[in-house]
Amino acid sequence: MKPKNHYDQYLRDTQDELALQYIPAVRAMAFKLKERLPSSIDMNDLVSIGTEELIKLSRRYDSAKNDSFWGYARKRVNGSMLDYLRSLDVLSRASRRLVKAIDYEVSKYFNTHEEEPSNEYLAKVLNEDLEKIKQARIAADIYTVIPIDEQYNALEDGDILKECEHAEVLASVKKILSTLSQREQLVIQLYYLEELSLSEISEILDITESRISQISKEVIKKIRKSLGA
Repeated sequence: MKPKNHYDQYLRDTQDELALQYIPAVRAMAFKLKERLPSSIDMNDLVSIGTEELIKLSRRYDSAKNDSFWGYARKRVNGSMLDYLRSLDVLSRASRRLVKAIDYEVSKYFNTHEEEPSNEYLAKVLNEDLEKIKQARIAADIYTVIPIDEQYNALEDGDILKECEHAEVLASVKKILSTLSQREQLVIQLYYLEELSLSEISEILDITESRISQISKEVIKKIRKSLGA
């Protein structure tokens, strides 16, 4: 029998090997999240946060209680990335009023020009400092992503109440999607259901990545409004 310290080291090495197997899954999760975030957020930071959480979870994982390690770890890893985004505290650096004003102007501009306005345009229209506009847009993008992901994670739990909530959410989402144009519905299907990247969707539909991103944001806003978020 191995001495206890040797066994502990063996166990830890085994747990670390288990975590390493799922690093590609963590990177894929970070990449998917990063696509909906402003460019100032570094994907490597998300991967690092997710990997650190994955290693912690591998050392607490009990195969007798959970059939799949990734099934056990996935929501927790995603949650650690959302916690990191929340820790950036960008909303405290930009007033909610300005965020809402920018959101309104971006939607109006996009509906007319089918692309997002520049920060310079927004600064001029809203008579605001350019740096404040930049910070507020970062805040708006992160604020859009976090609630949706948290709602999705919460609805994945299996009790009856949450299953009912899930059904209500799906009904609301289907109702909203039915009001969209055929191209908008296709964007949502390819991005959220088929899980294609923005660049892949851009090639398929022959529209810009910024337009795809904005369509996604507009739909998310409608869903959040419908759910009373």
